[in-house]
Amino acid sequence: MTFSKFSPAPQLIESRTRACGVPGHNQFQQGLVEQFDGSWKPNTCPACRWQALYNTPKDRDEHLSAVADDAAEYLNLALIATGITPRFRGCSFDGYTTGDDKAKQRALSICRKYAEGFEAHSQAGRALMLMGEIGTGKTHLACAILQHVVRQGGYTGLIVTAESITQAVTDSFRGNAGPSKSDLIAELAAVDLLVIDEVGMHTAKPGKDFTPGLLHEAIDRRYQLIKPTILISNQKPEMLQDFIGPRAADRLRENGGLLAPFTWGSARSGGTA
Repeated sequence: MTFSKFSPAPQLIESRTRACGVPGHNQFQQGLVEQFDGSWKPNTCPACRWQALYNTPKDRDEHLSAVADDAAEYLNLALIATGITPRFRGCSFDGYTTGDDKAKQRALSICRKYAEGFEAHSQAGRALMLMGEIGTGKTHLACAILQHVVRQGGYTGLIVTAESITQAVTDSFRGNAGPSKSDLIAELAAVDLLVIDEVGMHTAKPGKDFTPGLLHEAIDRRYQLIKPTILISNQKPEMLQDFIGPRAADRLRENGGLLAPFTWGSARSGGTA
């Protein structure tokens, strides 16, 4: 799939045509490439990189540097493609404050163990649900999981809101040249780990609410492919089926699906999450 509705690519700014100065190398577009950590890095001559990667002895500093740069570029692409916004890119397990709160410690432990044991969870298609009040750090920990599996395991991942899925499909009904509904569901099914945030936050319209059906379709497609899904919601577990459908709720619980409850008050209103 060449078109991506959900996975962003690094931004490129201040692009200008220049030459590297090496005879035989064509001019290239040089600019500053967005980095996941918020910095900007200038791109380099592609011919010079090719030379260093494939036509330079492997014990030379030029080759080793080019290999390291290539790996860093690939990781940067993979991290930005997760859709983690700048606000949450600094999120980590170590940065999640629990203090002496046992409930917070338990939620952190469940999420950390899920990330560290992701190979087994991936093979089983085992889901994880992060459920509780708003402002308790659910998105923080979900982004920490995503970063861990991408950085440490080389997996692909994506975080999207339930509303963004609905909006993307709504846009596809307008008959433009963009992706179809099938394309969008296929994209959500393609990544190794999908995180669906803000489930249950949308305002349902009587007779017109097709969000539960869309979420069910995305979750069921991943279930059929044995791919894990993380779902984030401020709804109570027993109410989940109202927002994703009863079959999708069962899919998430199957095969040892995990639940991390976030039972304390919001940090945004004076808590300490």
